[in-house]
Amino acid sequence: MPKEVVVRTIGVKKNFMLGRIELKVLRGVDLEVSRGEYISIMGPSGSGKTTFFNMIGGLDKPSAGRVYIDEVDIAQLDAYELAWLRCRKIGYIFQTFNLIPVMTALENITLPMIFAGVGHDEAVDRGLKLLEMVGLKERVQHKPFELSGGQQQRVAIARAFANSPAIILADEPTGNLDLKTGKEIIRLLKEMNRNHQVSVITATHDLKMLDVSDRVVWIRDGQIERIEERANLDIKVGEVEGE
Repeated sequence: MPKEVVVRTIGVKKNFMLGRIELKVLRGVDLEVSRGEYISIMGPSGSGKTTFFNMIGGLDKPSAGRVYIDEVDIAQLDAYELAWLRCRKIGYIFQTFNLIPVMTALENITLPMIFAGVGHDEAVDRGLKLLEMVGLKERVQHKPFELSGGQQQRVAIARAFANSPAIILADEPTGNLDLKTGKEIIRLLKEMNRNHQVSVITATHDLKMLDVSDRVVWIRDGQIERIEERANLDIKVGEVEGE
């Protein structure tokens, strides 16, 4: 039985104007991501991976080509429909955590649920379960400045899962973390991916991320250079001292 495709891009191109010069960042990218798959997008700075990542997340529109989320062509959606899709279908995790400083861990997690129309009691109940799931049930009332970087990223992961999305987009999720904490976050993302059958797509430079990926998509000069299955990758991820 073929796997269900949750993300499909067809001939995606993106051009930017720098003054009078047209910069071709994406040059026709085709990719399919199945439900429950863990994908890492790798490439040097300026390769177009973050731009492609933004296309998938509906954060920007392609100059040409199509992006389908659950078979919906997101270029055809109006602003309200696109906001609805992003709120309910996609969870975002950022390198800089992007938590709201004046809100507690629980409030940060329940905010996307409120936008989605979930009732207060249900949102709190779900938020508490998510905090427990990411190992922070003792930090419910803590604000971001009272949490370590790793704890803030755990809150961000819980927030990304708030509305039971089909896709998690993680942009350099270990970029601001030390080696040991980064490995913990990667393990947690993989665990959530397995347990919830959510497709995880990461844009990353972190070789540790490749170890948990099902496939690795290498982008160079705005095009997919190659796609490799994890089983075919020869990666030796270094151990953290004391493990």
